[in-house]
Amino acid sequence: MRSNWLKKSLLCAAVFGLAACSSNDSEDTYIARDVEVIYNLAQDNLERKRYRFAAAAFDEVERQHPYSVWARRAQLMAAYSAYMSNQYDDAVLAAQRFLQLHPGNSSAPYAYYLIALCHYEQISGIGRDQAKTEEAEAALIEVIRRFPETEYAQDAQLKLSLTQDHLAGKDMEVGRFYQNRQEYLAATMRFRRVIDRYQTTSHAPEALHRMVESYLALGMVDEARRTASVLGENFGDTKWYRYSYSLLVDGRTSPEAKNSSFLSLLWPF
Repeated sequence: MRSNWLKKSLLCAAVFGLAACSSNDSEDTYIARDVEVIYNLAQDNLERKRYRFAAAAFDEVERQHPYSVWARRAQLMAAYSAYMSNQYDDAVLAAQRFLQLHPGNSSAPYAYYLIALCHYEQISGIGRDQAKTEEAEAALIEVIRRFPETEYAQDAQLKLSLTQDHLAGKDMEVGRFYQNRQEYLAATMRFRRVIDRYQTTSHAPEALHRMVESYLALGMVDEARRTASVLGENFGDTKWYRYSYSLLVDGRTSPEAKNSSFLSLLWPF
């Protein structure tokens, strides 16, 4: 067994050596390897979790035997190997190339899913730029839209919920920043974005309450009342509803507001 692995290692070095220097060698010195040999070598490296070697070997399958059945398999396996080695950009490019060449292939759903995973794995904290998070959101939605009945769509839906909660959290952070600087109009726009785009996330109740705060600070009492009404109807059992109720009752609005029909609607207990 040790001898077999040594032979494979030597073959691996030979294959990768050819891949590295083939651009400098003339065609008559190029030595092709049997497609099954290279593919099995790639698969063996994959099983041993030598993902970078596996990705390079799968690429070599396609390079040496581009019109074989093995080449189509190797394209997607190269993408998977790159993903497992955290080479996400390479994985995305490989998966996209597979889809361009084989759009109707039975493995297309997995290729789309793999692209979404690559973006999802690169989501950063809410204090940083969220470009990758937005790319993940778009890619996950694409999986769900194209393949709604698959297991990929089911997992994509779970990841999409987490991704959108993350994006909503970023908008909330920016909104609170504007609010602390007393830039209430800009703050309201951020909180409104959470309600418009991410109303099913955990941030929706707070977003509505912060809108009530900002509207009151701008003197837009009617808007504050309407927003608090929506908050009460949808999230009446949350602390954010109680906070908004207190703001409207305890002096932030005119005394007449205390006797309005709005307050009877607002307080269901």
